[in-house]
Amino acid sequence: MLVIALDTSTPAVTAGLVALDEGGPRSLAERVTINPRAHGELLMPQLLDVMTEAGHELADADAIVVGSGPGPFTGLRVGMVTAAALGQAIGRPVHPVCSLDAIAAQADVTGQLLVATDARRKEAYWATYSGRTRIDGPHVLRPADVPTEGCTAVAGELAEAFDLPVIEPRYPAPVGLVAAAADALDAEPAPLVPLYLRRPDAELPGKRKSVLTRGAR
Repeated sequence: MLVIALDTSTPAVTAGLVALDEGGPRSLAERVTINPRAHGELLMPQLLDVMTEAGHELADADAIVVGSGPGPFTGLRVGMVTAAALGQAIGRPVHPVCSLDAIAAQADVTGQLLVATDARRKEAYWATYSGRTRIDGPHVLRPADVPTEGCTAVAGELAEAFDLPVIEPRYPAPVGLVAAAADALDAEPAPLVPLYLRRPDAELPGKRKSVLTRGAR
């Protein structure tokens, strides 16, 4: 099985083509660029480069896996909208996967793992794992408020904010995304629902106006 993997839930713009067989997921080609301001500009060009390097067309893929967050509103929707449009264009199923699960899937740790990424506003998106099984989260909290009792290591972009041994990876990778979604690839895809965990900073002008109007009465 050939799987396209995309993720824009963190500052990393991630695109890859992964072969999934009895030996597990194996990267055929990938591009990961750390640029939180260029998700929209980089994602499709990176994917096209990946397909060229791997010697495949987009339509050769059997499925698409996309990180569903948690992540910031603007960045996260780039990957999910791109995956949805691509799935419709080539007639392939699109499977969402928690981006924190993708990090945990590639972490080499014995015991309980904390995965934490940057939620901005001095907060962290986090979840805890036993092996690859998520046992709590995802949630958003200030790092000081994240429960770390029982955790033996931390992975993810915001790992250094915690008093735990830091391990790789820092960002979701194509192989991790496919590994986290592997058990679901033969089933009907789950709905493409992004894990924002909180409201976006921007509101519709009408909503802002109604708030101001109420305050003036």
